[in-house]
Amino acid sequence: MILYPAIDLKDGACVRLYKGDMDKATVFGEDPAAQARSFVDAGCEWLHLVDLNGAFAGKPVNAAAVEAILAATNVPAQLGGGIRDMATIEAWLDRGLARVILGTVAVRDPALVKQAAKAFPGKVAVGIDARDGMVAVEGWAETTDITATDLARQFEDAGVAAIIYTDIDRDGAMQGPNVAATAGLANAVSIPVIASGGVSSLDDLRALKSSGAALDGAISGRALYDGKIDLAEAVALLKSQ
Repeated sequence: MILYPAIDLKDGACVRLYKGDMDKATVFGEDPAAQARSFVDAGCEWLHLVDLNGAFAGKPVNAAAVEAILAATNVPAQLGGGIRDMATIEAWLDRGLARVILGTVAVRDPALVKQAAKAFPGKVAVGIDARDGMVAVEGWAETTDITATDLARQFEDAGVAAIIYTDIDRDGAMQGPNVAATAGLANAVSIPVIASGGVSSLDDLRALKSSGAALDGAISGRALYDGKIDLAEAVALLKSQ
């Protein structure tokens, strides 16, 4: 499993939201590139970036911060938030992103996701964010009547690199991930699944690792900023057999 440190961007700063609420943002740093470098220096092999403003605006908003991170680091990075068309996908990949994450558009226009996955093999992930098992879109502001598993199954055999599954009610709440739902999704599809939301201790990572599902990785944000998880220890734990 891979540990993905999360850098969530709002108004150019590194923040963490509480359960996806933009009005409940804690600012952890004004220099996202410096934060990214510190994660890389501690041994991370990937970075998980989110353009929070972009998720609501439907287009990239924190591009300058993302570009600064890409310029300052030498590990692959994946980005979600406001990526809704082929031109934006192509532009981000041209700028050096290793992977784009498509969330809202996976619900609104699944054909675009399949087209992108075919055009850019290994570089397109689907972000599935769920509240009580139902997919939420538009920066989590709107809950749909589609289950996370049903959405994931639409992309079987489409060439999607990964599914990032977030339990919204766990995100930023430091209450542990929804291990059962994450494992259930991973066991329902052949696409690699990355766990997100609530990962706040090494024990949480151990629980995901021993969940009975072959998870590809886990994302953690607030716990790394708060010092609840030592990044180097977490990387070593997830690498171990």
